[in-house]
Amino acid sequence: MRRTRRAKGPADLRRSFVTPEGVDLRLELGGRGARAGAFVIDVLAIVAVLIVMSVTVGLLALAARSELLAIIWLLGFFLLRNGWFVLWETGPRGATPGKRLMGLRVVARDGARLTGGAVVARNAMREIELFLPLSFLAGQAAQGTAGWFLTLFALSWSGIFLFFPLFNRDRLRVGDLVAGTWVVRAAPRALGADLAASDRRRGRTFSDAALELYGVYELQTLEDVLRDGQNEAVATVAATIRRKAGLPDDGDDYGFLQDYYNALCARLESGLLVGRRRADKYAGT
Repeated sequence: MRRTRRAKGPADLRRSFVTPEGVDLRLELGGRGARAGAFVIDVLAIVAVLIVMSVTVGLLALAARSELLAIIWLLGFFLLRNGWFVLWETGPRGATPGKRLMGLRVVARDGARLTGGAVVARNAMREIELFLPLSFLAGQAAQGTAGWFLTLFALSWSGIFLFFPLFNRDRLRVGDLVAGTWVVRAAPRALGADLAASDRRRGRTFSDAALELYGVYELQTLEDVLRDGQNEAVATVAATIRRKAGLPDDGDDYGFLQDYYNALCARLESGLLVGRRRADKYAGT
């Protein structure tokens, strides 16, 4: 069982957890304003795509005069509002465009890899929290059958879930509770180019067997460790890689990890060119 504990930080937003590699990573939870801003940006993007889709379907409906197009529009809207979050958050960065602009990403609370199942679970809850009650209310209002009780109930239901993150220490949505996820501040991603430039002067080389130990997810963990520069974490990861790959200890843990990171980046990028990029160290096994 991985241990999770709180760490001191601004506004008590700092959290730490031990990864499967034995590294204690310290993260900062996303603030309420940043999360709200990210959601608004994503909703605006979804609305923009929806407008284009509606115009297209409307023009087709005028030409074909088929009620099937209305069903296609409803299905498309459902897939859009759910697929938008799921597809972006299952990507390597674990973030929608809104989250990326606000400097946020989704991670698993236990320090493990963020799985597709967790992403689907956290976003499926949003359908129950917001979209279904508000869509039903909008439909009834359009037909003139939305009474005061239905309106009050739908708005209260959505409001409870909408403001739920305000009333728990970890800023969790109900979807985060179900999926076991956090929304945290993403570290700057400019490290890759910096490391690549610094690695060229060292010239360490690694065998294919050594580089096969890690994939995209572990690459991100290496970035976090190198960026934080904590001696204990650097030593732990370097020792783990050396032990698994059967490499000698030359006493330069940080330089070793920088070289390994650069070599792993090059390997993953070359693998991507021929369609072989591995999501993690378990892929293909």
